[in-house]
Amino acid sequence: MLSQAKKYSNLKYTCAILDILLLVIFLFVFLKAGFSRSLTSAIEVISVNGFLVLALYLFFALLIYYFVSLPLNFYRSFTLEHKFSLSSQKISDWILDQLKSGIISYLVSLILVGSFYIILHLSPGAWWLWVSLFWICFNFIFAKLLPVVIIPLFFKYKQLTDEPLRLRIMKLGEKMRISILNCFEIDFSKKTLKANAAFVGWGSTRRVILADTLKDKYTHDEIEAILAHEFAHYKMKHLFKLILANSLVTLICFFIIFRSNNFVLGFFGFSSLSEIAALPLVFLYFVIFGFVMEPLGNFLSRLMERNADKMAVEVTQNKEAFISMMEKLASQNLADRKPNPIIKFFFFDHPPIDERIEMARRMK
Repeated sequence: MLSQAKKYSNLKYTCAILDILLLVIFLFVFLKAGFSRSLTSAIEVISVNGFLVLALYLFFALLIYYFVSLPLNFYRSFTLEHKFSLSSQKISDWILDQLKSGIISYLVSLILVGSFYIILHLSPGAWWLWVSLFWICFNFIFAKLLPVVIIPLFFKYKQLTDEPLRLRIMKLGEKMRISILNCFEIDFSKKTLKANAAFVGWGSTRRVILADTLKDKYTHDEIEAILAHEFAHYKMKHLFKLILANSLVTLICFFIIFRSNNFVLGFFGFSSLSEIAALPLVFLYFVIFGFVMEPLGNFLSRLMERNADKMAVEVTQNKEAFISMMEKLASQNLADRKPNPIIKFFFFDHPPIDERIEMARRMK
């Protein structure tokens, strides 16, 4: 019989594949069947203001897709988590989180898509470069705002009350020459029984965040091992490198759109990329290109994770705590400890747990 972790993981992989297929099919049909053009025409009856038409089009297009994907979304994020006893979230709280996520996604999409059309109009010959640069800058701004604007919408912050642990974390930061502004714990247990910790933000928003599901079940040695790993990411500028890598992917994708859009537009019955009804085509490019580039992104991420693991063990000089922490995380989060190589290639942005443990055991 398959273990609970294998069953859970296999279902998650299946949902991820179905999610991508559903999005590609939806975008293709929405364009080819004329639904996108019909939606734009219906909105233009109400207003001819370009920004209002775009705002309403984006709202209704995202809303339509949300309801199309709702059964899969509900199963993946609610039913499946409860089935394997990984969530304690109430249905009412899930709905509220979905509403918050939807509003955030809509506002972010409106900013990014709005900038796309403005720059396309102002610089038709080099729009792909300027749009890419704007989106890249927005990613950095979003990373800074994440801990002070986005996370508090979903979790309650409070300062870490375990003073010995807080002092130990601050001392670890000093040892690794990292400035920590504060340490917080969040009420992770209201939504999930999984454990997590993070070192988020930059500049004035930099902070340590511990999930209560981790703080209450792990020793101080194990928590120190986790945070040494997170600090190592910061020390080696991994977030910055990942943003740059994602920025390069964005730049390449926009350049491909720039060079090939005339042919593809004709296939869907459009004459210009500036038509709002052609917007799903841009999304379709990004979904397909993102899927093709995902294995490379995962490979780079796994390299960074291995380097962070090594630094964490070296700094703490406590590989036993690192190994016991990994064992607990694997059990608590129902991790797939030894995935099929193909599954690892497509889905894993972290090395499998067994590989991470083996790496620690081999270290002196």
